[in-house]
Amino acid sequence: MRHTPSTRRWVIRWMYAAALGHGLVGIGMVLAGNSPALDAYHQSLVTAFWDSPNTPQARANNVWWMALFGATVQCLAVWMAALVHIGNRTRMPQVWLWLMAGLLLWAPQDMVLSAQAGIWSHVWVDTLALAAMLPPLGWLYRYDHQHLQNHD
Repeated sequence: MRHTPSTRRWVIRWMYAAALGHGLVGIGMVLAGNSPALDAYHQSLVTAFWDSPNTPQARANNVWWMALFGATVQCLAVWMAALVHIGNRTRMPQVWLWLMAGLLLWAPQDMVLSAQAGIWSHVWVDTLALAAMLPPLGWLYRYDHQHLQNHD
């Protein structure tokens, strides 16, 4: 990817879109957690964690956890958008490192725990999230770091 101001604008837009996507997914988790479209997903969780997988309590527990995590993802989206805004305005390369550090703190733990439980859909979603966000954040760090050095 070329190091140009217009490329930077597109990468910033990509990161805003990632934050918005997290917000929308979080809202969906709260509002649509009990949707029949998620039956197979809920069944995979129930099978992994419950001795009696066909109980209404098991599904209700999954829906509750999903909504709870959805609210957390919405909060994460706000923080992510705020950091993207701060990084965009200040061009402080550390902002991009903070976002990368958060991803690298969260993802390996989430992936290991999900793999241990046999919930491979989470591992794939985490992998896609890392692939969608780490390279742009790395690019922004390098670009803003070079920009900062050239203006000292």
